[in-house]
Amino acid sequence: MDSTLGLRERKKAETRQSVHEAAVRLVEEYGFDAVTVEAIADAANISRRTFSNYFAGKEDAVLWGEEQRFHTLVAEVRAQPPTVSGWQALRTAVHILCERVGPPGEWASRTRLAKRHPALLARQLANHAALERELAQAISEHPSPIRPRVMAAACLSALRVAANVWVEEQQARPLVEVCDEIFEEMGRSFG
Repeated sequence: MDSTLGLRERKKAETRQSVHEAAVRLVEEYGFDAVTVEAIADAANISRRTFSNYFAGKEDAVLWGEEQRFHTLVAEVRAQPPTVSGWQALRTAVHILCERVGPPGEWASRTRLAKRHPALLARQLANHAALERELAQAISEHPSPIRPRVMAAACLSALRVAANVWVEEQQARPLVEVCDEIFEEMGRSFG
């Protein structure tokens, strides 16, 4: 029974990844407004109904990879020792996340897409608000005199600025280097 559940969950994860990749590829090629949910479903070789089982809309499908990184970020913050300050826990988690970013072009591509398409940017900001709450909760598990919500908001701002700088610099240096520079600057207040 457990192996069936494992196989079922793996197939769901593969389908979700396939739909996400199709969505990103089509939006990059044709633009966000020109791509329909039906086109994404066709490209992923699934039905429109199956698409709806995985994603509420094309915004969700495009931003799914980013959401997965956010879950990783929260998990890495929670994995930090309780003796570490909240800001250091965030910074270490971001460093780990940057090392696992996968193909550098994927993060850069999503950053460019969000900047160009207001609907994606709005959805991304809504995702960030939810992530901010999760990060604040994770940070509050670490003893720190600094307000967790302020640090969570600063962390997300630092990530957004780093991604934009990295894209503007045409990925001339590793994302982790850009993140380190921005976190160092912001951390002067939190350190």
